[in-house]
Amino acid sequence: MALIDLANPTRFLALANRVLPWLALVTVAVFAYGLYRVAYAPDDYQQGATVKIMFLHVPSAWLAMMGWGLMTVAALGTLVWRHPLADVAVKAAAPVGAAFTFICLVTGSLWGRPMWGTYWVWDARLTSVLVLFLLYLGMLALYWTADDPNRASRAAAILALVGAVNIPIIKFSVDWWNTLHQPASVVRMDGPAIDPSILVPLLTMALAFTLLFFTLHIAAMRNEILRRRVRSMRMMQAASA
Repeated sequence: MALIDLANPTRFLALANRVLPWLALVTVAVFAYGLYRVAYAPDDYQQGATVKIMFLHVPSAWLAMMGWGLMTVAALGTLVWRHPLADVAVKAAAPVGAAFTFICLVTGSLWGRPMWGTYWVWDARLTSVLVLFLLYLGMLALYWTADDPNRASRAAAILALVGAVNIPIIKFSVDWWNTLHQPASVVRMDGPAIDPSILVPLLTMALAFTLLFFTLHIAAMRNEILRRRVRSMRMMQAASA
């Protein structure tokens, strides 16, 4: 099946119904393996057992940015190609991305208190992630308050493209400015700086959370398509009454 074939919501629903059970099953299996690896991961020689919050914090941070990246690509589909599922993808990704961004902020604060002596500082990384969370909330408010779905779709697509400017700021803020955050330790030109005993469970949990993201996103897209169909049917009934 070509990608363009999925532009048909009916075909997408059929594919989603077939894929979702298997995707959920794989997600649970990877989570189980990831938690097993986390349980046997050693404590950090400086941070002790508190380092294990990293296995929740870091994947959440990655998915917060990936969620907005997905929305940016889908926004191009709305504005350029007018793909019928593009706006559905943007709307479905917004609450999932917002949830992971919130988890990232909360776990970061809890991790920061014993390491830095404070829950929060206005450094570049923390501030830019907070801005991302506010952008997610703005996206949700846009969909919830708009009376015209078409205008909401275009406005959401523009907001997604504008907000995309913040993603490289988040990623490279630790390189551009001297902050409390350490420089990148996984995705580096000269390879990861983390010991394999911690890196492997971290990557496993990142994969598990990524699978969870797509499971939730596809399920949310399916629900949104059905919701829009119900809305259209009600409007047709109201018009014919």
